[in-house]
Amino acid sequence: ADGPYILPFHAGAVSLGWLFGPLSVLAILASGNAVNLTDGLDGLASGAVTLCMAFFAFWGIVHHDMALALVSTVLIGALIGFMRYNIHPAQVFMGDTGSLALGAALAASAVVSRTTLILPLVGILFVIETLSVIIQVLSFKLTGKRVFRMSPLHHHFELGGWSEERVVAVFWLVAAIGAMLAWWGI
Repeated sequence: ADGPYILPFHAGAVSLGWLFGPLSVLAILASGNAVNLTDGLDGLASGAVTLCMAFFAFWGIVHHDMALALVSTVLIGALIGFMRYNIHPAQVFMGDTGSLALGAALAASAVVSRTTLILPLVGILFVIETLSVIIQVLSFKLTGKRVFRMSPLHHHFELGGWSEERVVAVFWLVAAIGAMLAWWGI
C-alpha cells in the first residue's frame, strides 16, 4: 500500500514505506476522537464533516477515483439529511457512535486518496478543537490554571456569550476555510 503521499503546499510527494500502517491507524484513531470532541453543539460536527467530505468528493472526481467520490458524496447526502434534525434545536443526536464513525470515515478517505499528510489541514477545525483540550489539560495539570473558560473550544465561546448558532456558523466557516486551503495547497 506504499506509494507517493501528497505533501501540502505543493511540496511534492513522499513515500512513507513502513510508516504507512502506523500513520493510517493513528489518523483513524485521532480523527475519530477529534470529531467526537467537536460533537458538542447542535449540527457542529455533522456540518464540519460535510465540508471536509466535500474536499474528498472533489479529490475523487479530479483524480478519477470514482469510488472515493461516490462514497464521499453519499456521506455528504446522508449528513445533509441528518442535519435537518440535528441543527439547533436538535431533535436527533449522533452520539459517540456517529461521531467516531464519521471521524474514521474522514481518515479512511485520506488514507485511500493518499492525502493523510494533508488531513490536518482538511480537518483544521477538529485539530483546533483537540488542541484546545490538550492545552487545557496540560495547563491545568502543570499550573493549576485554565487557559480557556471550558474546552473543547466551542464551549469557551458559548461561555463567552456567543449563541450556539453563532458558534456553529463561525466554526463551519473555519472548517470550510481549512478544506479550501487544503485544496489550494495540493
